[in-house]
Amino acid sequence: MGKPKRKAAIVGAGITKFMRRSQETGRELSWEAAKMALDSAGLTLKDIDCICLGTAPDAFDGVHLKGEYLSDGAGAYRKPYMRSYVGGGTGVFTPIQGWYHVTSGLFDTCLVICEEKMSTALPHPQGAFNSIFDQFTERPLGVNLVWLFALEMNRYMSTYNIPKEHIACVSVKNKRNALDHPSAQLGAEITVKDVLDSEVLAWPVQRLDISPTSDGAAAIVIASEKRAKKITDKPIWFEGVGWNLDTTYWTNRDLAYPQYVENAARMAYKMAGIKEPRKEIHIAEPYDPFSYKELHHLEGLLLAPKGGAPQMTADGITKRDGDLPVCPSGGLLGVGNPIAAAGLMKVCELFWQLRGEAGKRQVPGKPRKGVAQAWGDLMQVGTVVVLGN
Repeated sequence: MGKPKRKAAIVGAGITKFMRRSQETGRELSWEAAKMALDSAGLTLKDIDCICLGTAPDAFDGVHLKGEYLSDGAGAYRKPYMRSYVGGGTGVFTPIQGWYHVTSGLFDTCLVICEEKMSTALPHPQGAFNSIFDQFTERPLGVNLVWLFALEMNRYMSTYNIPKEHIACVSVKNKRNALDHPSAQLGAEITVKDVLDSEVLAWPVQRLDISPTSDGAAAIVIASEKRAKKITDKPIWFEGVGWNLDTTYWTNRDLAYPQYVENAARMAYKMAGIKEPRKEIHIAEPYDPFSYKELHHLEGLLLAPKGGAPQMTADGITKRDGDLPVCPSGGLLGVGNPIAAAGLMKVCELFWQLRGEAGKRQVPGKPRKGVAQAWGDLMQVGTVVVLGN
């Protein structure tokens, strides 16, 4: 897909606190994030032409027709409205939908909101996931994502002879980075030993390898080039978007490499005119629900050679002040993982980083391009956005 005839930019962003929230409904969380994004752009709902909302399975919020249920909280009263859902990939796919709405020429402004209230899925959100597996060959096994990704993590480690200590460095880095994020749920100073000594859930996945159950919402405002330049003198432009949908049958693929991420990344890089990602991308926010997934996805984004991301991390290259800052936000491991909102949190982080407004999280120098990526369902969905200032 080539470049669109019309440009679009992010002009405002907002994120709620990520945590278990028993008092607020998903509608209230959606509006809290939306209001923050609108305020940051100096706009009101009257200035918004359409709404794009992203949220994962209805079971998480405990309601049916969740898109309709959340619509008023998202500000969609008497406005064109679309709900997106591609599992964990939703948080990056929904801003792509907003980008389409604006670059198509149909709208000049779009409010994008991603929400998740996972704590209402009882006894645990993992129970909702069992229903997505094949009912004959997989579901009778009592599948959950923890042991499924233990299989993938083990395959990744075995294929490239990766020591667990190098993977543990991701949790250490991201939880430390999250100490500087005002929305963070699990910012902490931990060590590699702490990770290796934590409870084994399904080998090699341990307690500190996993992001938490979270409630929260994030939002951005997207505007056409003409409107964006009137709203702010620091618009952050969409330079490339990409997505890929692979088969749900995870049992017939080599789990050592996320080809679906590479396919989505190549699509986004081609649109952005990026030929050497490792040289041209200055900040990366890959999806990190499990510690090894950040590494897996860095390789799929072509920012590290196959099997090479763990050593890069152990060498400090991916630290906030390293040669390639990765998840300076703190990622899902540190900030939290309200599924759909988590991916949009990463897009928000790039917005603030590329504007030089990330505060204590600000990476050194003057970054010009960043990539955000999310992954969804069963090693299946890849969604990628390249942003530039």
